[in-house]
Amino acid sequence: MHAAIMPASMDEPHAHPRDSVTARDAHALHTPPASVPQAHVRLSRRLTVASLLALIALGLAWELWLAPIGGGTLALKVLPLCLPLAGLLKNRMYTYRWLSLLVWLYILEGLVRATSGEPARVVVLALAEILLGLALFTGCVLHIRLRLRDAREARPSETASTAP
Repeated sequence: MHAAIMPASMDEPHAHPRDSVTARDAHALHTPPASVPQAHVRLSRRLTVASLLALIALGLAWELWLAPIGGGTLALKVLPLCLPLAGLLKNRMYTYRWLSLLVWLYILEGLVRATSGEPARVVVLALAEILLGLALFTGCVLHIRLRLRDAREARPSETASTAP
């Protein structure tokens, strides 16, 4: 049997009974179900999803109707923003992490377009893109920090309840 899939109790002949597979399985029956996310975690998730959807809508409206440049081909810039939608809706932590890095490209684009001498309407759109990008980043970071904090707080209570 491969060592990576072999349980610790089979790998070590003198394993402590508390560490055996059957002892862990017996304890798993009494493990409480995963807790419902707290209100502040749900709020940070809503902020993240709402600001992402707003950033997508702004990018499409900007490049297709409000101030199109290049015949609307720049509307393709919002495609990378569509990729994390599924991960956010499934509440995957990894998606929040890489989205917090991706959003800086859009903030940077807003900064460049706001300061490049464009017409006033483009500057307003660029400032909106910057604000939505910062809201998205804030939502991602808050969500990550709050979920990690809640997991850290839940861990000591679980280990205290498993002590003999």
